[in-house]
Amino acid sequence: MLRPPVLRLSYAFAGLLAVALPTASFAAAAPQSFKGEYTVSFLGLSVARATFSSRYDGDNYAINGTVSAAGLAKLFDDTKGTVSSKGTISGKQMRPQAFRADYTSGKKASVVDIRFANGAVTSTEVVPAPKKRDPKSWVPLGAGDLKSVLDPMAATVIHADSLDQVCGRTVKFYDGEMRANLTLTYASKGSISVRGYKGDTVTCRMGFEPVAGYRKGRKALNFLKDRSRMMVTFAPLGQTGVYAPIRATVGTQIGPLTISAGRFEAIN
Repeated sequence: MLRPPVLRLSYAFAGLLAVALPTASFAAAAPQSFKGEYTVSFLGLSVARATFSSRYDGDNYAINGTVSAAGLAKLFDDTKGTVSSKGTISGKQMRPQAFRADYTSGKKASVVDIRFANGAVTSTEVVPAPKKRDPKSWVPLGAGDLKSVLDPMAATVIHADSLDQVCGRTVKFYDGEMRANLTLTYASKGSISVRGYKGDTVTCRMGFEPVAGYRKGRKALNFLKDRSRMMVTFAPLGQTGVYAPIRATVGTQIGPLTISAGRFEAIN
């Protein structure tokens, strides 16, 4: 079922959900806007929905979205929230300035707020504050772990010259607690048809490697690192040279999680 850590884009599902949410293009002559609508399914049942809008104006970008529990998941955990990311674009690199996730689960409200400067994290605020960590089992963040990292939204953008060059890279990801590396390697090519897009795609196998900010021996993380089959399918956003996820799957200890787009289109 959907839990608050998913909506704040943390831990293992965070890695996949972050990569599987829509983004938009790099700087262009005129402002460009895109919209994506996604469904999250577990064991074939819908458990969450996400809608994201993004706008790129010159070297600036802004992405805003909502995520909410759906279907049977609402009976057990009525979680909903908003996420946003903004920053600038330098060459082929996203340079986040701020990321924020606000969500509620029942009557409990939570916030994750991350600020950046020059490609590095300058502050992180998590409400409620995390509990005290056991130094014997916790892998702490090191001095260099928060340099040249991307927030969960900016981490979804792939800039490449063609579908052939989308895979074959490692994304440094930070969600407010965990630092992880997401490695993309080529798997296959294909095609897809959804509202707003019909055309070619490329699928990458995704590897998950926790770096810091996590508890040692956590079974779910070990499974995702060593045994899970995670696949992400990318499609181009117009002629921008940017590729965004349109479908993703991840194997978990109790069944497959699937994130798929029902809408993937430019809106201006």
